[in-house]
Amino acid sequence: MNHKERMLAGLPYKAWLDGLPEERMKNKKKIYEYNRCHPDESEKIERLIRDILGRAGVGVHIKAPFYCDYGKNIEVGDYFYANYNCVILDVGKVIIGNNVKFGPNVSLYTAGHPIHPDSRNSGYEYGIGITIGDNVWIGGSVVVNPGVRIGNNVVVGSGSVVTKDIPDNVVAVGNPCKVIREITEEDRKYYYKNHEFDVDVICK
Repeated sequence: MNHKERMLAGLPYKAWLDGLPEERMKNKKKIYEYNRCHPDESEKIERLIRDILGRAGVGVHIKAPFYCDYGKNIEVGDYFYANYNCVILDVGKVIIGNNVKFGPNVSLYTAGHPIHPDSRNSGYEYGIGITIGDNVWIGGSVVVNPGVRIGNNVVVGSGSVVTKDIPDNVVAVGNPCKVIREITEEDRKYYYKNHEFDVDVICK
């Protein structure tokens, strides 16, 4: 098993071996071009992001600047939206479902290093995948750590650091991020805290 295979298997690997620097450089060039597109170059933007990502559903929008390591280890579903300064360290696989929204400065870190300094100084690092379900809203400046699974219909409050799995149908906030309540049918009529909709809401 070479170091690229070890990386993708979630095993300790060395990032400067077996063609990995070349793959990162190839992606850096794509990212460089993507982040310098003129705002009205919609067709070029669409083509480039689909070339960067491993899989992209319909209606995918990622606002520049956007950064990732390999790109091909990221899969996003339909109607994914990421605001400015999204960072995805896709050493491990990142799988994102349908109808997911990221606020600005959201960071997904699959990459990590050993805790003990001797082990860390050996040059070995690791990547453990991140999975995000359907209908998830991740607020601004949230950090998601390696190995985390965020369930369906979840809201993660801004500034949170997600270190453990989050179950379906909850609001979770904080550092470390914790569930504070379930999302219920009562929430349907509000658009912000106790502010009720003054228009008919059609849910697709």
